[in-house]
Amino acid sequence: MSDPEQLGGPAEGETPSAAGGAHAADPVTPPAAAPQAPAEGVDRVAEAVLAVPGVVGLHAGSFGEVATYLVGRSVAGIRERGDVTEVHVTVRMGSVLLDVADQVRAAVAAVTAGEVEVVVEDVTAA
Repeated sequence: MSDPEQLGGPAEGETPSAAGGAHAADPVTPPAAAPQAPAEGVDRVAEAVLAVPGVVGLHAGSFGEVATYLVGRSVAGIRERGDVTEVHVTVRMGSVLLDVADQVRAAVAAVTAGEVEVVVEDVTAA
């Protein structure tokens, strides 16, 4: 058999803590909370877009590739690239697409800095 001391375990009669193991009373430091500022900005953009008349919803793109990824969740239809905010929307049928896109651009520009690109991904009767 191997000697417990050579394996890094406690010697006979020695407790794990005396052998350099973990102490039951060692404090556990919780992980630091993720900063929430980006989420707040993306949420403001989403609220502004969804308030525009004619916008039915945000659209994640053909393959679901348009999103902002946050800790524990994602916001589909909004992608931030440097100082450009890209917004992909579904618009209600009968709406004038250029007017809706202009209103979305203005609404997003009011809550974020930088260039705003609007993509109408789909038109629906809803």
